[in-house]
Amino acid sequence: MEIASSPIFSCSKEHQRIYHEWFLYADSDGDGRITGNDALKFFALSNLSRQDLKQVWAVADSKRQGYLGFGEFVAAMQLVSLAQTGLEITHDLLNSNVDFETLDPPVMEGLAELLSKKKSPQKISELDLNGGSIVQHSPSSQWFSSKSSKKVSLSSVTSIVDGLKRLYLKKLKPLEDAYRFNDFVSPSLTNSDFDAKPMVMLLGQYSTGKTTFIKHLLRGSYPGAHIGPEPTTDRFVVVMSGPDERSIPGNTVAVQADMPFSGLTTFGTAFLSKFECSQMPHPLLEHITFVDTPGVLSGEKQRTQRAYDFTGVTSWFASKCDLILLLFDPHKLDVSDEFKRVISSLRGHDDKIRVVLNKADQVDTQQLMRVYGALMWSLGKVINTPEVMRVYIGSFNDKPVNEAATGPLGKELFEREQEDLLADLKDIPKKACDRRINEFVKRARAAKIHAYIISHLKKEMPAMMGKAKAQQKLIDNLGDAFAKVQREFHLPPGDFPNVEQFKETLKGYNIDKFEKLKPKMIQAVDDMLGYDIPELLKSFRNPYN
Repeated sequence: MEIASSPIFSCSKEHQRIYHEWFLYADSDGDGRITGNDALKFFALSNLSRQDLKQVWAVADSKRQGYLGFGEFVAAMQLVSLAQTGLEITHDLLNSNVDFETLDPPVMEGLAELLSKKKSPQKISELDLNGGSIVQHSPSSQWFSSKSSKKVSLSSVTSIVDGLKRLYLKKLKPLEDAYRFNDFVSPSLTNSDFDAKPMVMLLGQYSTGKTTFIKHLLRGSYPGAHIGPEPTTDRFVVVMSGPDERSIPGNTVAVQADMPFSGLTTFGTAFLSKFECSQMPHPLLEHITFVDTPGVLSGEKQRTQRAYDFTGVTSWFASKCDLILLLFDPHKLDVSDEFKRVISSLRGHDDKIRVVLNKADQVDTQQLMRVYGALMWSLGKVINTPEVMRVYIGSFNDKPVNEAATGPLGKELFEREQEDLLADLKDIPKKACDRRINEFVKRARAAKIHAYIISHLKKEMPAMMGKAKAQQKLIDNLGDAFAKVQREFHLPPGDFPNVEQFKETLKGYNIDKFEKLKPKMIQAVDDMLGYDIPELLKSFRNPYN
């Protein structure tokens, strides 16, 4: 059950050297990326039709980044070579029997003469002849440094992600800083937040198979993995790609600038001591990062409080993740109080949630039908939505399905359900760019609402006397303040933050010190949502559309 999510094909070292030379020539900016404009000029030398080149770009840039790195460029060249033989270019070629290792480079008319005229002295970085990749240094890699300027040239934007970084620095971050958005809702974004790989978080009670599910996909264990019938995973473990197998303590991970976990420092040392990063070289982890979580407590165990804000941590990860899997097993269908709080903390991320009924081969077909009904009933009481949630049924481990219990019908059902869930996982890297845009837009809207709330509270404060009493009254009647802001600015009530959480944070601030409403900042964010982001997407779409 491998997840083939990358269009990067293998090729011989001799062909890699050829493609490396072509890549250096085609990359007009010397930034390690082939943009749409670069592709229009270079790919035209193949003499293929516009329709064929449109398909080549669509398959090579399957992640919709708006550019091709060296690996994607090699893939594109190999697809061009296949198209020149008359083969139809489709996404299915990724899983075809074509021998890409021995496939000759395509015929590029006049390229030899062009290369002899322009021997480019530029160097992107060292070519890894074993992996066939180039370490790319984004032109925006220094945008979030202490010396970075807020004014970033449009010419430095070479991808959708670069464009979002520029818009964040120029238009959204000033609004967030002015109204303390990072203290109330979410820490300021960093370079690593934009560049991080897609993440999948697994949640569920202990012994529902979260760690086993990850091992099943990786076809092996990861450093620090523990499995047992009792609660064994006692910490949050981020399983990600690395040069060798090792575990990194949470305090170390949280201060590393190249990792998107600096925001976790707000949960304190008590949490960071229960957090670690597990690194290992694995092809799947080059595209997806997994977040394994401690089992949600139930029964008597809930009486022993955790030393950190478990619900707050899951909510933080939920905002960063691309997919959230809620795991149940047939013998643990009850939704405990802690699990209810966890599921409630996922509000606003409903589109990411998938429910998995794991270990379903432990019951026969008749029992499975009743278990499924009981699970839907339990979820219906917790997840307040009229729609029926999608539930995947299967047994995600390395053991064969127990046909004695499920029968042949059950086995076929399990296989189909597992295929559907794996198809969801396969799509994650492809949809990562779209998800990042979606999260960015959600953040911008949340920052706007936050600015309206803070400025409204500031406006309600008296000019001279009785400020302490007025502040307490505003905090006590915060729900009314939310309603006033919602009516005044015609905002959707579902986009407002949790009143109780907002109250708790607000108690630590002097409302009188907040900023008044700054219409120019709000207008800048409106312009970004209405014009800049659509223009950005238009600039980095398929150049052959």
